[in-house]
Amino acid sequence: MSDGEPVISHHQGGNVNPAKMAVQEDSSNVTIPEGTIFASTGTRAFAYILDTIFVMGVLYLLTSILGGQAASIVQAYNISLLTGGGKSTTLFIVDWFLIFGSNYFYHKYTGIKFSRTLAQRWLGLAIVKVDGGPLTRMDWDRRALRKICYALPVIGWLWFGFRDMMRIHRRHTHQSSIDLVVASIVVDGNSLSPANRKHLK
Repeated sequence: MSDGEPVISHHQGGNVNPAKMAVQEDSSNVTIPEGTIFASTGTRAFAYILDTIFVMGVLYLLTSILGGQAASIVQAYNISLLTGGGKSTTLFIVDWFLIFGSNYFYHKYTGIKFSRTLAQRWLGLAIVKVDGGPLTRMDWDRRALRKICYALPVIGWLWFGFRDMMRIHRRHTHQSSIDLVVASIVVDGNSLSPANRKHLK
């Protein structure tokens, strides 16, 4: 299936299950539970923004308390530090290490604990395998590692983020490049059956 094919509507009448039909079209060997509804592109993007605000907010508080305003995480966006040499360059490198590391651990361990991030949980979303089962620790590790690219300055959103939003919007299965790697789908958690929802927290 090409990325340019039309997106199946979330709200079709009768007994048609668009999520199940889409995945069956994408892979004849895989079916998902009855009634599963894919998360929209906008909701997924909004959840990521909320998660980023949370992670960066925590980093800002911690770095400001420990090092003062001059050493807060916002200095990561001060390019002049990179060429300043000495402590300035060290601060720049440490800040980006904290940003990438925090994003990685946040997405990995919220996934392992809740099967979704805190923002996705608040918005009622869930991340599951295409058959409705839970992701493994290795799956969460691979998702978290690849999500670091979204945190890159400028190209993170303008290239990786925008490209994945278009992929989610265009694909019948609403999968991003990260979803495709781990064979996952992002869905409305309430649309899952009790058996496939029991691992959600």
